[in-house]
Amino acid sequence: MRPQAATAPGNEPEPVGDGSLKPFPLAAYSLLAFPLAFAGLPIYLHAPDFYAVTLQVSLATLGPILLLLRTVDALQDPFIGSLSDRFHDRRAEILLLGAALLATGFYMLFNPVKSAPLVWFALSVLICTTGFSIVSINFQALGGLWHTPSQERTRITTCREAFGLTGLLIAAAAPSLLADPDDPASALHRLSLIFLPLLAIACGFFVYWMRTVPLKRPRTHRIDKGWRYLMRDRWRRLFFSFVFLNTFAGAIPAVLVIFFIRDRLGAENLTGLFLLLYFFSGALSMPLWARLARHSGKMATWRVSVAAAIVTFFWAAFLGQGDVISYGFVCAFSGLSLGADLALPPAILADHIDADSREHDASRLFAVMTFLSKSSLAVATGCTLPLLGLFGYVPREPLTLETEWMLSFLYAGLPCAMKLVVLSGLLLLEKDLSTNRSAM
Repeated sequence: MRPQAATAPGNEPEPVGDGSLKPFPLAAYSLLAFPLAFAGLPIYLHAPDFYAVTLQVSLATLGPILLLLRTVDALQDPFIGSLSDRFHDRRAEILLLGAALLATGFYMLFNPVKSAPLVWFALSVLICTTGFSIVSINFQALGGLWHTPSQERTRITTCREAFGLTGLLIAAAAPSLLADPDDPASALHRLSLIFLPLLAIACGFFVYWMRTVPLKRPRTHRIDKGWRYLMRDRWRRLFFSFVFLNTFAGAIPAVLVIFFIRDRLGAENLTGLFLLLYFFSGALSMPLWARLARHSGKMATWRVSVAAAIVTFFWAAFLGQGDVISYGFVCAFSGLSLGADLALPPAILADHIDADSREHDASRLFAVMTFLSKSSLAVATGCTLPLLGLFGYVPREPLTLETEWMLSFLYAGLPCAMKLVVLSGLLLLEKDLSTNRSAM
């Protein structure tokens, strides 16, 4: 039995101070988030449409293959995390291998062999997403292993996620800026060429960062006792449960946002503007959440952000045709909580790794985070779309009173109800989350 720690990660107010972090190492680490986010949107959003429209691949065939690939993508994360922890002394080589797979798969995806588009699509996505997972898991784990004062960990995650949101915003705008009017598919070809040097430069800075900053190493040799033993810890079970519920609540609007804007608000032409407003608001909020976490504690700040998300997003359930200005305000204010959702849970987990001497399990624990994110999106897609169909909803068709109510409830009402459960749990189980009762 390990001795109990007095406080859990993220609960005690952090002392104010600049700590040991300098701007250049922080930027050198965080820069890798830019190409990762830049690649994520084309892989998960543009690629299926590219193959369906440009290469005339049947959606009836593409859909099941894509579902299978996304299932494999989620399930392989724990395996990648285990291998990364086992060979922790070779993290640089592991990360560069992942980057090479990501670059190869991304280029293949948007430069297909037209004689076998379906096989090429499946192979490209498999290579691409495997590389993406390897890089993402080790990238987050190494950020958690950066030997810095606890109060600086939120600064690390906020800077990282700010770079990521910037990459996401540029990736959203790039296809329209790069498109040739006579060849719409050319934008994604060009995007694949731009991505390669971006990733190479970011990896170069990251490897330099790895060689010049102090990284925590496993303190003793530990025998890998498996996932079941790792998840016996009550604090981890509670924390990951709340992370999943909170992520699931955010995944539902992500799945339904296009349908809501087009069919409920009648504002399809403003979709890009609304998304830009939401993500830009999230990026701007990062420093605010970091400062609040340093003064009030990470867990307390997370509770505030969940409450703020409920208050600001609930109003979307009452909006209808033409309420574009009101929805713009909802996007701007609810986007503020996005910054906290991205930055605080990883920082809290990094505190836990430090407090419980889990350096030897860092990749596995961050792999759980990525697995929960991917699985929540898959579950949200698998639940909400069929449920809408059962109530008679057909995209682009006029809504009935019943489908109006159901679309609004699923888009805003249900996520807010789930976040209310998260908030209640964080408050009611505050004592359990404030004591790290690790038995390992």
